[in-house]
Amino acid sequence: MARIPGGAFRMGSEEFSPDETPVHVREVAPFELDVHPVTNAQFAEFVDATGYVTVAERELDPADFPGVEPAELVPGSLVFTPTEGPVDLGDWRQWWRWVPGASWRHPFGPDSSIDDRLDHPVVHVAFEDAAAYAAWAGKRLPTEAEFEFAARGGLDGARFAWGDEEFPDGRLMVNRFQGDFPYRNTGASGWRGTSPVGTFPANGYGLLDVTGNVWEWTTDYYSSRHIVPGAEPGLGVDRGVRRDLLTDAATASAEPGSRIPRRVLKGGSHLCSPQYCLRYRPAARSAQAEDSSTTHIGFRCARDA
Repeated sequence: MARIPGGAFRMGSEEFSPDETPVHVREVAPFELDVHPVTNAQFAEFVDATGYVTVAERELDPADFPGVEPAELVPGSLVFTPTEGPVDLGDWRQWWRWVPGASWRHPFGPDSSIDDRLDHPVVHVAFEDAAAYAAWAGKRLPTEAEFEFAARGGLDGARFAWGDEEFPDGRLMVNRFQGDFPYRNTGASGWRGTSPVGTFPANGYGLLDVTGNVWEWTTDYYSSRHIVPGAEPGLGVDRGVRRDLLTDAATASAEPGSRIPRRVLKGGSHLCSPQYCLRYRPAARSAQAEDSSTTHIGFRCARDA
């Protein structure tokens, strides 16, 4: 783990998505953060030691899926599938498909494996799975503020984790989608999809893949804008918020018509493209239902210093 010094920083951005606003000063205490996302090898060690079964591997309860035929309720997960050509980028369902049997062990379906991906970030992990691993390891998941502070690597206000220029000296600094999204990926330094941790340069705190490669879970419930601590209590969840306020934040985070809370993902992933989702930036954030798992979501752990 890397020791993160803590301190005050400007959180958020006014340049891109409304949910990254407002820019405001936040302060985090010193803490430790995993140098890289949890790998398949590390997650396998956890499963071998505990017998843990991830959300994507569990049988589905028909009561949670009214109107769906029981025969269709089989364990699985969402897998990115390139389209044959240009499509309407407003409809994400064109490149995501539900694959029965997809899981952290079988990232593209039951016929795939992680045998040649042990040093890649583990994927197809829901929030519950990430939290269970963290508890087993004697750690915890980071807050959104901690993750963003660490991802900035000491560069307060910079656009990227390494500065304001995307390609310093012409160098690709992050695993993100190359080519024409979502149908033609020429590969990031030869990698299509996840890459081995450490393929790309570390940031100023020595952290690897803190943007790009995989989105990463944080403990914060999602809100459509940053909730500045002290400004609107009860909507923003951070360390130190009263426990009796968490239920309201969880309920408010869910999509309309859903009862599943959403957490904040940070860091962007190998599927982020300037054409679609320029979110391989420290300020970027994304909402994800706690029970969801995909081929581009992983996590890393934190620990109090």
